[in-house]
Amino acid sequence: MGTSYPNPLVGSVIVYNGKIIGEGWHLKSGDAHAEVNAINSVRDKSLLPKATIYVSLEPCSHFGKTPPCCDLIIKYKIPNVVVGTIDPNSKVAGTGIQRLQENGVNVTVGVLEKQCNELNKRFFTYHNKKRPYIILKWAESPDGFIAPMSKDKKEPVWISNAFSRQLVHKWRSEEQAILVGTNTVLEDDPKLDVRDWFGKNPIRIVLDKSGKISQKHHVKDNAIKTVIITEQENITSSENCIYENAIFDSKLTKNITHILYKYGIQSVLIEGGRQTLQAFIDDSLWDEARVFIGTTHLKNGIKAPVLNEKSEIKTAKKDQLKLFFNHD
Repeated sequence: MGTSYPNPLVGSVIVYNGKIIGEGWHLKSGDAHAEVNAINSVRDKSLLPKATIYVSLEPCSHFGKTPPCCDLIIKYKIPNVVVGTIDPNSKVAGTGIQRLQENGVNVTVGVLEKQCNELNKRFFTYHNKKRPYIILKWAESPDGFIAPMSKDKKEPVWISNAFSRQLVHKWRSEEQAILVGTNTVLEDDPKLDVRDWFGKNPIRIVLDKSGKISQKHHVKDNAIKTVIITEQENITSSENCIYENAIFDSKLTKNITHILYKYGIQSVLIEGGRQTLQAFIDDSLWDEARVFIGTTHLKNGIKAPVLNEKSEIKTAKKDQLKLFFNHD
């Protein structure tokens, strides 16, 4: 998770006479694909013309950063290919299967298809819905508040525990971007990085309608690629701080997803604040919500966003973690 963007997560296994003789997976863009790694891992290549290769996603048929996987399967005369699901990318979209069949390969499609689609829900959402997979995240007190109404310092007031916060940094490493609104930056001055985990920092997406965020805030430190969506015009972008224009009206959430799609962003973790989160909820423009319920009562403050869907409940040490899924 988080290393293969913009490519999908793909795994492959090669079986001969009921035994696994090779396996591989795709690590990152530009590296060999799963099928190539699986074939390369087979010690005795003479077994391949009598083997079956299983792959979670349709083998590619086009030249990208690497050659087509179909060509390698055909080259080694592997007679049977089992495909979990068809690739939604218009550059593939069934052409890989067609190419294999035209070269005499027996192709079976749709084995564990639901699980394979779930594995690549970000990739599928991006190509099928032309927007990123959207995950909402926040922490709220047992009495329903996400923050106090006022505080002494410009830093977060922690509702969740240290274990939950580390888990959030793991989530950040798995998604391609992270999004916050203006008030979150002004009140908390977050870095939006993965300092409590390991992996690549997500692209920072910041909403700043009228330019209230100053150069002193972490989101403008040029340490991480940042896209600032604003109504202000003619602001000069730098390599790591890019300005995008949008009208902050009733279509804002859709305009945001169009901008993210333009940048090839397949997933985004929206971390707040309440106004930003509720806007995506009200527009039913989200896929998952991950809500921590801490143990500290705030008694008053900023009310948490409202979700009407049923949730799955897990625990994060003493915190409760509610998982919501949008089935629209």
